Amino acid sequence: MRPLEGLLVLDFSQFLAGPSAALSLSDLGARVVKVERPGVGDACRKLKIGNQELDTDSVLFHTINRNKESVVADLKDPVDLERVRRLIERADVLIESFRPGIMARFGLDYAAASLLNPRLVYGSVSGYGAQGPWSEKPGQDLLAQALSGLPWLNGHGQDPPLPLGLSVADSFTGALLAQGILACLCRRGATGRGGLVEVSLMESVMDLQFEAFTAFLNDRGMLPRRAAANGCNAFSAAPYGLYQTADGYLAIAMTPIPRLGLLLGIDALARYDRPETWFQERDDILSVLASHLRSASTKHWLEILEPADVWCAEVLDWPSLVAHDGFTALDIVQEVTRTNGPTMTTTRCPIRIDGEILKSPLGAPRLGQNRGGLE
Repeated sequence: MRPLEGLLVLDFSQFLAGPSAALSLSDLGARVVKVERPGVGDACRKLKIGNQELDTDSVLFHTINRNKESVVADLKDPVDLERVRRLIERADVLIESFRPGIMARFGLDYAAASLLNPRLVYGSVSGYGAQGPWSEKPGQDLLAQALSGLPWLNGHGQDPPLPLGLSVADSFTGALLAQGILACLCRRGATGRGGLVEVSLMESVMDLQFEAFTAFLNDRGMLPRRAAANGCNAFSAAPYGLYQTADGYLAIAMTPIPRLGLLLGIDALARYDRPETWFQERDDILSVLASHLRSASTKHWLEILEPADVWCAEVLDWPSLVAHDGFTALDIVQEVTRTNGPTMTTTRCPIRIDGEILKSPLGAPRLGQNRGGLE
């Protein structure tokens, strides 16, 4: 039995942040019902990445909405709205990601929903919170990254700001939403009272940066100083970075510079015997390392560094990753099949419960597939 079996989650959210939280709850055993607009549904159904589509919906939609049901409801229709209210009365969790004020127009905001069902845990996702000058801005991942300063942590000193190549604000927001919902469900178990969980892309992506942003707050407001080359963290000392080798790339994490020089045969690094110089003279150290590591293969350097317990790793691309025995041992992918439809490969829930790997083979629903779900 999965931990959330028997719980009903209503997912009114769209795109990635809210649906990814609902997906996590589904993987843990909850029944998740997407409540979608007639004829259109979740806008993510048509949001393609890599121009990939499967059975008329985007592969992205399939990825985020596997193992869910779908019902359609026109919230402007009094009959449908009343059906939704009745569904809320027996739900455990509701997730929505409309702009602030939209759910209130339909009488489905937390204040109204909690009167229908005091045990309801209500999760709300926004771009920038319900108040302030940004509250009406579109809640979109790239925009949140841009406003948060995150792109200035990536790349090197002379590079322009570089956003992460993932929807990291959306994904992290979804994880925090699931965390808050689970916390309120725990409290409800003790008190019988539901609660309101509010997350935003902006607050989430700032929390994602807590380590580096705290360094900024305690460094007289100085801007992060990215390494000129090879560095991977604006606030980390050498040798922290990625280095090209004769046949690939090597990552090296925290290691005393003189010891690293001794292991690699780089006499020039012996003079950096004071730890404070590893940050102060980071660019010079990284440059020396980069020049030396290009002289031999990644395998050669790993055979020297790994037995010495230096934290290092080969930089794999995805084809190399999926062919690796280490990846195979994780068993992290699964096949999911849409009812009377196609099969696709995707990731599984990354959590194990009581030693069990949690896989859910049911694919994403077609729009309105579960018509009886409103009854």
